[in-house]
Amino acid sequence: MGPSSVPIAYTFTHSHTDGRNTSKLQPYIPNDSLNNALGSIRVLGLDLREHELKPHLSTVMSAIQEHKKGAAEQVVVSGILPVLALSLRIRGPLTLPTATLVAELAKESVVRKGFGEAGLVTALLSVLTSVDQELLLLATQAISRTAYDSTTQQELLLRQGAVPRLVSVLLRGPGRPLEAACLRALCSLSNMGEAEEAGLLWERGPDLKPEESVYRGVSPHAHGGFGSSVTLVRVARRGPGQYACSVEVSQRCSASFWNLHGHRRSERRFPLCGLAGWFKSLRCAGPKTPGAQGLRTRVFQTFL
Repeated sequence: MGPSSVPIAYTFTHSHTDGRNTSKLQPYIPNDSLNNALGSIRVLGLDLREHELKPHLSTVMSAIQEHKKGAAEQVVVSGILPVLALSLRIRGPLTLPTATLVAELAKESVVRKGFGEAGLVTALLSVLTSVDQELLLLATQAISRTAYDSTTQQELLLRQGAVPRLVSVLLRGPGRPLEAACLRALCSLSNMGEAEEAGLLWERGPDLKPEESVYRGVSPHAHGGFGSSVTLVRVARRGPGQYACSVEVSQRCSASFWNLHGHRRSERRFPLCGLAGWFKSLRCAGPKTPGAQGLRTRVFQTFL
């Protein structure tokens, strides 16, 4: 018996009447090949052999990567997310292609907001116990994208123990891409994440205390010509399976900025999160003598 039809998807259209944006759901007839792929994944799921299911996963991947109209909405209404979660948990030959697809789907806000209900959040966290570097990278990227700019997803991931699992991966000394992905995920969980396009450049800082590791991310792009942001992530081991983590972001301001604003200092603090030892702060503080010291010295003077 062939796969059943996927229901008609809906897309949002925006009206600009009265100077305000309003959203209205409009029906969109799905692409036939995507419709068939989603139906096959949902109805037959993991009963398909690897060589039979892979082409369907590839079809969905292509539709999302090519930003085909209504593709993300079709995925949402198709009901395949729980199937993808199960595939991640069983760690079979389809786990890697599934993780690749999930990491791509996590870029779509309309899709990733359903990850929690579909069981994909817990499935992704379970993958962090793997030793496969490629699988870890994909899962970490998906977690970072899921948490980005969503307090609801952040709280869910924190309650499920995302921080100690990410820190555990980070402290294993992975390769640079995985290390950067872990750090981005920690920043996203603190609601201080940068968009991936920002391209933060990460480096390991000096270990100032026993059992503590420091990482610094520098944005290569200036903001309005006045400077660039610097992200500092500190992780410390408190006991078996227990970690404290802090994320701080400062604005590295140029001399012209301080001259323009009269060397005024501002600071903004955020309350503690539910996880012990985890805190967030956002600071904008100028060095004592702008232009006289290197970036590393300025950053550590700001926080120490």
